[in-house]
Amino acid sequence: MVAKISVSNSLYGAIVYNGEKINKEHGRLLDTNKIYNDGTGSVDIKRAFADFMQWIPSTTKTERPMVHISLNPHPDDVLTDAQLTAIAREYMDKMGFDDMPYMVYKHTDINRHHMHIVALRVRPDGSCISDKNNFYRSKEITRELEREYGLKTAEREKVTPETPLLKIDPSGDLKKQVAAAVKIIGMRYRFQTIGEYNAVLGLFNIRCEQTDGRVNGREYHGLVYFALDDDGKPIAAPFKASRLGKFAGREAIDGKYEKAKEKINVTPTKEKVADVLVRSTGKDDFIARLKEKNIDVVFRYTDEGRIYGVTFIDHDTFNVLNGSRLGKAFSANALEIKFNQNTEQNQQTSPIVIQPDNTSEQPGQQDSGTNIPDSAPAVDTRHTERSDNTDYDISLPGFEFHQGQSVNPDEEEFARRMKRKRRRGRKL
Repeated sequence: MVAKISVSNSLYGAIVYNGEKINKEHGRLLDTNKIYNDGTGSVDIKRAFADFMQWIPSTTKTERPMVHISLNPHPDDVLTDAQLTAIAREYMDKMGFDDMPYMVYKHTDINRHHMHIVALRVRPDGSCISDKNNFYRSKEITRELEREYGLKTAEREKVTPETPLLKIDPSGDLKKQVAAAVKIIGMRYRFQTIGEYNAVLGLFNIRCEQTDGRVNGREYHGLVYFALDDDGKPIAAPFKASRLGKFAGREAIDGKYEKAKEKINVTPTKEKVADVLVRSTGKDDFIARLKEKNIDVVFRYTDEGRIYGVTFIDHDTFNVLNGSRLGKAFSANALEIKFNQNTEQNQQTSPIVIQPDNTSEQPGQQDSGTNIPDSAPAVDTRHTERSDNTDYDISLPGFEFHQGQSVNPDEEEFARRMKRKRRRGRKL
């Protein structure tokens, strides 16, 4: 069983978060201690908050008077509500909260049923239950409970470059899925632009957008992430990078761009793509043949159906490369002519010659005159509904929000380079 503990000053926020889930039939109230419980499994949010407040002494100086705990049994453990209640109560007793007000909720919004506990940590005399060594004390207690109740040992999932990547499951915890995928992709793949980054994210139904604005007179440069359906449409409001982790933020991703420039060798991918391109009878055949060589290709199209961008994702080398990085023969314009324009030139394509390494394009360079963008078209969020899985609020006071855009790709790339040179604001 995995326990996650956080202390906070937002008592009302914790009650509302859990209460609304319960009242939307995504679980039930299992148990309370010193807090009113009518036995129906639902929550009177205002009554619960008032009950908690009467236990907070006026003399306390504690800035974070409440604790929020999630208890997560192993997915294979099937437990009754009575068993979950007993486990939660014994856990709280051993953690020193036996005489404190708390509420125990069962969440059923994901396949793995789990518990959330909201409790006060301030005693009537104004003293506070210490959170020192919470992690180690909690782990010892969960191990005891696993042995006592015959539960399977559950550990926090450790994300590594070898962790399997899966498409977003709309029925699961979106925030957790997006965070895990972003972390694995950042550890595994090498990319040099937001467009290349989005190409590999898109394979797993995720989209990243740049956000630039001002907060209290200071420049803001950040990222937000979208969970998408198979048609590329958002299924929830966006997640701020800061809510996923530092690895998802603008500074971390910009750092990966710079490191990739030093490590990427385009030659292996270029040779495979060139061989396939010569043999292909059309775009679909081109895509299928690349799949056989463990390469995914992502095309981007104008409204008229013209190819304006192409990115190759090599799952053997873990390099993500816009077509122009491989050479003009692999650019969007060249592939548009080959696959979509019925010309004599298309029918008389000359063999593609791979130049020696010393004459091949260096990482970070792009051929002039190609039509390869730095980003794919922006995701339309005008009709996106908010979900319980997001912490993102687009209407922050004093925040001038501008989503990343996709316009003329050549102009976009030029403007981006100029902006980076002028930028002096703080990166978040």
